Amino acid sequence: MYRLILPFVIFSFISCAAQPKVSAQAVSVGEQVAGGPKLVVGIVVDQMRYDYLTKFYSRFGDGGFKRLVEDGFTCENAQYNYIPTYTAVGHTSIYTGTTPQSHGIIGNNWYDKYAKKYIYCVDDGDYKSVGAADGGRKSPERMVTTTVTDELKMFQNQRGKVIGVSIKDRSAILPAGHSADGAYWFQGADEGKFITSSYYMDELPEWVNEFNNSGRAQKYLDTPWNTLYDINTYTATIVDDNPYEGVFKGKESPTFPYDLKKLKKDNGNFNLLKTVPAGNTIVKDFAEAAIIGEQLGQSSSLVDFLAVSFSSTDYVGHKFGVDSKEIEDTYLRLDRDLAEFFTFLDEKVGKGAYTVFLTADHAAVQVPAYLESLKVPAGYLDNKAFKTALNTFLNSTFGSEELIENISNNQLFLDKTKLKEANLNVHVVSQAIVDEVINYEGVYKAVTAKTLQEANFTTGILALLQEGYNQKRSGDVMIINDPSVISYAKTGSTHGSGYSYDTHVPILFYGNGIKKGRTSRYIPIIDIAPTISNLLGISFANGTTGNVIEEVFVD
Repeated sequence: MYRLILPFVIFSFISCAAQPKVSAQAVSVGEQVAGGPKLVVGIVVDQMRYDYLTKFYSRFGDGGFKRLVEDGFTCENAQYNYIPTYTAVGHTSIYTGTTPQSHGIIGNNWYDKYAKKYIYCVDDGDYKSVGAADGGRKSPERMVTTTVTDELKMFQNQRGKVIGVSIKDRSAILPAGHSADGAYWFQGADEGKFITSSYYMDELPEWVNEFNNSGRAQKYLDTPWNTLYDINTYTATIVDDNPYEGVFKGKESPTFPYDLKKLKKDNGNFNLLKTVPAGNTIVKDFAEAAIIGEQLGQSSSLVDFLAVSFSSTDYVGHKFGVDSKEIEDTYLRLDRDLAEFFTFLDEKVGKGAYTVFLTADHAAVQVPAYLESLKVPAGYLDNKAFKTALNTFLNSTFGSEELIENISNNQLFLDKTKLKEANLNVHVVSQAIVDEVINYEGVYKAVTAKTLQEANFTTGILALLQEGYNQKRSGDVMIINDPSVISYAKTGSTHGSGYSYDTHVPILFYGNGIKKGRTSRYIPIIDIAPTISNLLGISFANGTTGNVIEEVFVD
């Protein structure tokens, strides 16, 4: 359902024919798509399983998640269509409309086989930290395709603003794209403020300095975390004191209440704020400050874009697990934050003048130790034992224990120099490793890079692995664990697999141009970006492989 207005196109053709010298000024989205939104708000909730929406629904208020579901459009079978399901990869795929195969972000961190070192997705030594002594030497340059936000900036000839906001640097930087006006993230430790990179600017805007100097972070850090409601009403999760949750330093059990003022010294000071619901609240506060400070959504002819990522849900999930009272309270509090944010948008931008989408960058596995207690198949991989057994095999088969250069993110990188010295073929060794490790406990699938380059998997988990494989950056052998088998601590949840507990997330659309409704058909996460591009009448991001979700639009 393309939304360009034909009379405008005809008028443009006549005008161009009559005037040899055409102005370089862009045609605005507001002029091109009549009645379109003045502001698009993309919301990513880090580590949100789809069933959080249904499990906690009866406890949500009317203005947050329920407002999106009941007055917007819900995709009930939205899935990640690749492996690995990590934060940086998810945010990038949402905004580029494609998978790691194309956009190049294959993890939060990954082994760079050219530089021979482990790298972080947004680290960039060419830039300086702005707003703090360190923590800001970042950029989106490892993302090799454009985003929907980039395309909006280019369509409007750099008019209209794009801002990214999050606790995590990668979650602010990658969604905002290459051409953003700013991306801001929270610097913890002893700082407790939002910072940025010289990639975007040389100094923080005054509104950011005012926010940082407001004392808000300190106020939240000094406020105890107790349940929003009577803990006895929290029946959607397991008992508060259980052996499947992590414990903050300085506290004997993973139980409410949490005296943050007392715990902060032993838990990274302002870093502690990231790991409690108040971390989401301060991101909401900062997003509101950005709307006011940058005057987002105030133009009558331009469209602005605000990319907001709530990361504290991920920290809480990793610490306490998906069945904890802590995760239940975190979502009830996030629901309240969202309700306040939407009311703010109504007042500052105007009802019907903005469009929102909400999704997640991945979901999460239930704690395997908890699943084992229920006799559900699950478990943990011993990485040290895995590496020892594999090196023993390589030594007995090829006469060397030094053929593997790196093992990370369920990938093996072979040492090409050692292979050449031993006169060994990389494909022969890779296939031998696959044939060996498939016999190891906890390994479900193993496949070589050569197979992923030559075969075409259209269904099943190997199809997801192929979408996540990047020939330039990925390893020589890829491994898939058994369901609910992870390499992680025995408390708390994690993610990264291609199983439904990691891939099934909410996608909600609401606001200008969006109709009320729902669909249960399969929708891959990469469909969000082309859908928003279609709504705005702009070009798709240049690596797009997703499709427009046509049924979300008002007829």
